[in-house]
Parts: sequence; C-alpha cells; structure tokens
Amino acid sequence: MANWVCNVTTPLPVAVFGGGLVGVRHARALTDCPLTKLTTVVEPDPKTRARLESLGYPVVSTLQAVPAKTRAAIVSTPTPLHREHTLFCLDQHWPVIVEKPITGTLNEGRSLIAAAQGKTFYVGHHRRCHPFIDAARNRLGDLGDPVAVQAFWSLRKDTPYFDMAWRRGPGGGPILINLIHDIDLLQVILGPIAEVTALVSNARRGFEISDSAALALRFDNGVVGTVILSDAGASPWSFEAATGENPNIAYSGMDYLRISATKGAISLPSGRVWTGAETEAPTWGDRLRLTQGQPQLSVDPLLDQVARFATEISGGPASGLCSANEGLSALEITLACAYSGQTGRPVRRGTVPGDYDGTTHD
Repeated sequence: MANWVCNVTTPLPVAVFGGGLVGVRHARALTDCPLTKLTTVVEPDPKTRARLESLGYPVVSTLQAVPAKTRAAIVSTPTPLHREHTLFCLDQHWPVIVEKPITGTLNEGRSLIAAAQGKTFYVGHHRRCHPFIDAARNRLGDLGDPVAVQAFWSLRKDTPYFDMAWRRGPGGGPILINLIHDIDLLQVILGPIAEVTALVSNARRGFEISDSAALALRFDNGVVGTVILSDAGASPWSFEAATGENPNIAYSGMDYLRISATKGAISLPSGRVWTGAETEAPTWGDRLRLTQGQPQLSVDPLLDQVARFATEISGGPASGLCSANEGLSALEITLACAYSGQTGRPVRRGTVPGDYDGTTHD
C-alpha cells in the first residue's frame, strides 16, 4: 500500500455489494487495509453467501440489511445493477466506488452522474494505482512527441467463469469487462481517444458478445494505436499476467504495452526505454540504447485504492482515483469499440447511441 498521508483516526466502515470474484478481492482489501473496516458483503445468492461465510466474511442478503454503522460502499455487482445500487448508496449519503463500467449505457451513466452532484463518487479503475503508470507518464515526457501505441491482451478464461449468464450477454465479454481497463489507462497516459475502428469475432465461444477483437485507435493528439483482445486465446501478454495483480491469473512478467515517440520508445509495465545511442532524435540508421526500467514497488491496487478512498474522505490529499466523468469517458470509448465491430465502420467520440449496451443496435 502506498504511503498515503492521511487524517484517518478511525477505520472507515465500508460495505461491499456483490460477492463475486472482484467483490471478494474488495472485501479482502478492506479487511487488510488499516484505514478501513469491512462491515458486510451484500450477496443475494445463498451458495455464494455460504462460500463467503466459510471464508470468514460477514454477509447479508439484502441492501436493507446493511449494518447501520456503514459509512461508505463499493458496488461490485453485475453491470446492469450498477446504477440502481450506486443510487442506493448515494441516497444513504455514502461515498461510493462503483466497479467499472460505471453503468451499462451512456444514458444511465449520465443520469447517475447528474444524481450524484455534490457527492463523493468514483469508478473502480484501480489500475491507476500501479506506480508504473505515473512513472510512464513522466518518462514519456523525455521521449519527445508520442507517435503510436500497441497493446496485447489475451487470456483464455475457464468455462465456469461463464456460468453467470450476464457474462455471456450485455455487459459481458472482453470488450466491456476487460478492454475498458486499458482504455482508461491509455487515456490517462496518452490523452483522449477521438475515434475507434474494430473487427470483432465470437467464433471461439459463440456467445452473443464477441470473444476476440482487433482495434485501431486515434487519439486527439494524433497518436494512433492498436489493441489485440481475446478471452479465448491463451498467451503471456496481458496487464494481469504482466503485473501479477490478480491472484487468479498466472504471472508472466511479459510487457503487454509498447509506445513509440519521436526520440525513443518505452514498454510497460517494466519501464524499459530505448533511446538514441549517439543522437537525441535517432533515425532508422542509428543504434538504440536500452535502459532497464526502475524496479517497481509491488502493490495490491485494490488495497491502494481503498487507502486513497479512506484518506480523501477523511480530509487527506486528492486521491487520484477515477472520477465519474472519467469513468463515463472510458465507457464511451469502450462502447464505441463494440459499436464499430457491429456496424463495420469507424466510430467517433460523441456518436455512440445513449441507449447502446454493447449488443446489436438499429
């Protein structure tokens, strides 16, 4: 956990809504963080509640049963429930983190943001908490103007993962579940994305939602990029495998992201940098010199996220967490990728239908 300066004198009592894979990780982070205290996990499914109880977590079956001592919440329920459950938290005047995506559609997200005016509301893009993100932004400043980015995310999810029907339909699939993380990070590092083009396929799993995609991106600042994405293809290249942040995914240590600029290039998360060996702005005939990245602190980003959350609520410094508007931007570009895949044409920011949820649209 990062060394946050904070005014937390009493651990913040936080409830988790949803006891799935990510909900359990949030519960563990709240339990391990000295600045927070887990009050309960809200989980309607009896079998999941029994499993959570066997792990030692306090559980209830309904929102109304959340202990009165609760003062904040993390919403980690299926995407179609995000708006309803976040509104419940805001009505209780609880600061809240809602897992990504902020909602299933842009219209839902906009209405949620309007209802949250003046209240503390973040979207759970926790990967911003990895120290290599800030390091990459700082290092890029020494490499001239960014030119292009290439990302590769491919993991073969196991069959039981898809037992929950929502993972096979609207709100599911690697574009909305996984790509949205990388869209947020790419915009944090390189700025707003203006336009996307996508080729998608559901050939391997046959679900309503695609299992693989090849994406082309154009940023406001002229940077262009590509992303290969699949939850059906085994590989060592993904954010999770590169960082080891998810205990359910095997660590590979292989960089999954590469950025070129006018004076050099960087690969992430290792932070390896290539610059001119003899000249500041190398051309194709100049040798490049490799500089190994600085060792990165090993962090649990969910643990760091709740520490930042509790610190800011207690009057500490700004957390750097993902704002609601930033979360909506990540959703918009992610939906634009799905929309492009279905329409077969490029999609610009600002043109995604407000009621589009990632499935077929007229």
